[in-house]
Amino acid sequence: MKHILEGLDKAFESKARLGIMSVLMVNDWVEFNEMKELLGMSDGNVASHIVALEKLGYVHVRKEFRGKKPVTSYAATVPGKKAFEHHLNTLEKLINPKS
Repeated sequence: MKHILEGLDKAFESKARLGIMSVLMVNDWVEFNEMKELLGMSDGNVASHIVALEKLGYVHVRKEFRGKKPVTSYAATVPGKKAFEHHLNTLEKLINPKS
């Protein structure tokens, strides 16, 4: 059992980061306000967890202007998707060890 637990990624232990990556896995790009609304998180909470995931190379951040309004969007990187899939597969092995 201990060897299975080693497959879990500490980056996804936080429910906020788990939620962010879940949203990014099923969307190409998600804007800041949409992420905030989907997960019911505050501005600061979204921003701080995105920064942590970005530092790990799991999330790409895109900043642009639409007219004079700044818009920030997020996408999961290929390494981020692979790490998250590995994390989910490990959880599945814990839940259903016979599969």
